[in-house]
Amino acid sequence: MRAKRALLGLCFLAASVPSAFAQAAAPGAAATSGAKAEQDVITLSKDKWRWMAERNVEALDKLFADEAVFVHMGGTMTRSQELEVIKSGRIQYKDAQIQEVSVRFVGTTAILLNRIRLVAVVGGNEVVNPFTVTEVYVQQGGAWKLGSLSFTRMMTP
Repeated sequence: MRAKRALLGLCFLAASVPSAFAQAAAPGAAATSGAKAEQDVITLSKDKWRWMAERNVEALDKLFADEAVFVHMGGTMTRSQELEVIKSGRIQYKDAQIQEVSVRFVGTTAILLNRIRLVAVVGGNEVVNPFTVTEVYVQQGGAWKLGSLSFTRMMTP
């Protein structure tokens, strides 16, 4: 009986904590700043795809965090390796057709999921793949930096 009461008390406490925090903020303030942050990250992701297609290594250099990691179908790369692959054209991102996008926040980290159809030239061959791409952005010095970019090939187009 004690265990049931304790569990019930914990459930009520857990249910009341989020509403207490929500009441502490000005009405609509969190939603507005959250929506703006979400739109900022989505815009930055779209810019990143364009910069990759244009091989704009200077813009990407500013975007990629020093510790960034990149996961491709063929392996993983560091920031400098990814920039060199883009600069050299070993992977040429021609067109990332974004079909779906979503963003979730964990503290000052944004996790963006893109479902895309990617047209690229790899090893001199044009390839088209359906991917879910996970992009992890972190706040550094007041700006969003890309900390991780991972490609997961989907089995259905």
